[in-house]
Amino acid sequence: MYKINVKQIIDEDFANYKKPSMFIAFPKCSFKCGAKICQNAPLAQMPNIEIETDEIVMRYINNPITEAIVLGGLEPFDSFDDMLELIGDFRKATTDPIIIYTGYYDSEIKEQLHQLKRFSNIIVKFGRYVENREGRYDPVLGVTLASFNQYAIKL
Repeated sequence: MYKINVKQIIDEDFANYKKPSMFIAFPKCSFKCGAKICQNAPLAQMPNIEIETDEIVMRYINNPITEAIVLGGLEPFDSFDDMLELIGDFRKATTDPIIIYTGYYDSEIKEQLHQLKRFSNIIVKFGRYVENREGRYDPVLGVTLASFNQYAIKL
């Protein structure tokens, strides 16, 4: 029984990956993007929800629609230990894709990425949101990302 804090759980999300996904919003962010207006400001104002990782996994497993898990933000890597626990619990139950949306670049989180490589089927979307810039289609995720500098790779 491991409890984590999240901001939000969306049981069926169709915007962040090419397959129907459960979206889990993590509660912390160092606001490294430097943007004057945070695209996640409403999410940051929401209260934290304390929930057991097993409960999240069961919600996912019992939903016949979802085919992937998206861990997003605020910033999942700023809650790395909790994220690692959740991924470990998901991997005990399913090999479905786990997608991590981060504002970090791969060079900034090398050690954490090394730890994640022990899990199968992990995709990481890197790059900070840049205001007033055109997005780009990412073929790995199958969706258009908010900023031109963002990209996804499969670990």
